[in-house]
Amino acid sequence: MKPIVLVIMDGVGKGDGGSGDAVVTANTPTLDRLFSTCPHTYLKAHGTAVGLPSDEDMGNSEVGHNALGCGQVYSQGAKLVGESIENGALYASATWQDLVANARNKAMHFIGLLSDGNVHSNISHLIALLRQAHKEGVTKAYCHILLDGRDVPATSALEYVSQLEDVLKELNTDGCDYAIASGGGRMQVTMDRYEANWSMVETGWRTHVQALGRQFPSAAAAIETYRAETGCIDQDLPAFVVARNGQPVAKIENGDSVILFNFRGDRAQEISLAFDKKDFDKFDRPGYTGVQFAGMLQYDGDLNIPENYLVQPPVITNTLTEVMVANRIREYAVSETQKYGHVTYFWNGNRSGKVCEELEDYEEIPSDVVPFEQAPAMKSKEITEKLVDAMASGKYQFLRCNYPNGDMVGHTGVMDAVVYAMECVDNGLKAIIEAADKYGYTVLITADHGNADQMTETKKGKTSVRTAHSLNPVPFIIYDTDRNWTIRDGAFGLANVAPTVVKMMGLTAPACWEDSMI
Repeated sequence: MKPIVLVIMDGVGKGDGGSGDAVVTANTPTLDRLFSTCPHTYLKAHGTAVGLPSDEDMGNSEVGHNALGCGQVYSQGAKLVGESIENGALYASATWQDLVANARNKAMHFIGLLSDGNVHSNISHLIALLRQAHKEGVTKAYCHILLDGRDVPATSALEYVSQLEDVLKELNTDGCDYAIASGGGRMQVTMDRYEANWSMVETGWRTHVQALGRQFPSAAAAIETYRAETGCIDQDLPAFVVARNGQPVAKIENGDSVILFNFRGDRAQEISLAFDKKDFDKFDRPGYTGVQFAGMLQYDGDLNIPENYLVQPPVITNTLTEVMVANRIREYAVSETQKYGHVTYFWNGNRSGKVCEELEDYEEIPSDVVPFEQAPAMKSKEITEKLVDAMASGKYQFLRCNYPNGDMVGHTGVMDAVVYAMECVDNGLKAIIEAADKYGYTVLITADHGNADQMTETKKGKTSVRTAHSLNPVPFIIYDTDRNWTIRDGAFGLANVAPTVVKMMGLTAPACWEDSMI
C-alpha cells in the first residue's frame, strides 16, 4: 500500500483568470506544473454538495472539511436551523421554552453575526426568533450585532441594520422594548476562534454584557461614524454601545436569557465558554453570577459547549478516520491554529479528540496574532517542514495538512497579500512533491472552498473588493510517479475525496459513502 498525502489549500478555487483572481495572478510554478502534467478535475464545494440549503450558499471551511473527512453529504448549519424553525421543532424544545419563561420576568438577548451570508448565521433566523419571542410574551429583547463584511459585501452592514430595525419597530407594541444594544466588527469583537485572540472575546464581553464602550444614538450612527473616521470595512469596525439619553439601551444582567444565534461552531465557542463556564479564567467577569444561555447549536458535543442549545447538530458517523482506524492505518494531521480544528475536529465529523490514540498523531503550530495581510506567509513554512518530517519518518500511511493562507489572507481583501500568500503555498507544495519523490508517496491536492480565486466583484457596473468565499469549484489533483490514475467523468464534490482515498489504498468504503472518482 503506497502512503498518501492530502494537501488542503484552504480557500483556493478555480476563478475566471481575470485581474481579481489571485490564484492565477500569483507565480505558482509547482501548481502550474501539476495542472499540466497530472490527472485532475474540479469539485463542487458549496451549496447542496456540502449539505447547505441551496447552490446560492457559499461553502465554508467547516462543512468543507466535514465533507472531505466523511465521504457523505449531511444537512448542515443553515439548513438544519432553517428546518427546525420551519417545522417548529426549535420552539417546542425545552431549551427555548425555558429561555422564554425566564425572559418573561427578565430580558432576552440575542448575540450574533448580522448578515445573510449563511456561513456563521442568517439574519432571517434572528428575525424568526424575535417574532416568536414577542408572540410568546417576551417584552424586553435586545440585539448585540456583529458586523460581517466578510461572507457578504464588505460594506453592506447598513442594509442589515435597516432590515433589523424595521422588524424591531414592528415588535415595539405597547409595553415592549425591542432594540439594538451593542455591536462591532466580527474581526474586532466576540468572534475569535481556536483561542487565537482572547482579547477579541473580552472586548465583546465588555461591550455586550457591561455596555462599556463608545456610545452612539443608533447602530447606523456608529457604523457611519466609524467608517468616516477609520476607513475600515465592516468586519474591522470597532465596538459600540447604543445609548438613550446618555444611558446604554441594555446590559446583559445576571439571570437574563441569552441566545447566541450563530450556527457555526468555531467562532462561537469562546464567547459560549465566557457565559457558561463557572471557573472561566481568560478574563475577569466582575459581578457576573450567570445567565440562562443557549447556542443555536451545540458547537462542540464532546466538550459540551454550550451546555444548552436550540437545534440538534448532525451526527456524523462512518468517517474516513474511522475506516482508517478499523484497518490499522496510522494517520498524521498538521496545520496552524487557525485551521488546526479543521483537519482534526471537523475532519473527524465534529469529534473532539482522536478516534484512536495509538494510530493518530496531530500537530498544531501556534498562529501569530497579527493581521493576516501583514504576514501573508502565515505558518506555511512551518507546516511544510512538519509534514515533510512526518513523511520522512515512514510512520504514517495517510497524512493531511491544511494551508490556511488562501482563505485567511483572502478574507482581508488585500490583493497583493493574497498573491504572496498563494506563492507561499506553492513553495510548500514544491517541498512536499520533492519529499513524495524521495520517500515514495502519492500526493492529492484539493481545497475546501474558493476565496483567493475571486478577490473582486462587479455589480451594476461597479467593481469592488470581495472578501467572501467564492462559489467556484476547487481543484483535485493526483500526483503519483508510479501509476497513471484515471479520473472518471462525472460531477463530483468534496464528499467524493474520501472514497477516492480509500479505493487508492485498496480498502472498502462504507455503503453510505459517495462514489470514488477513480
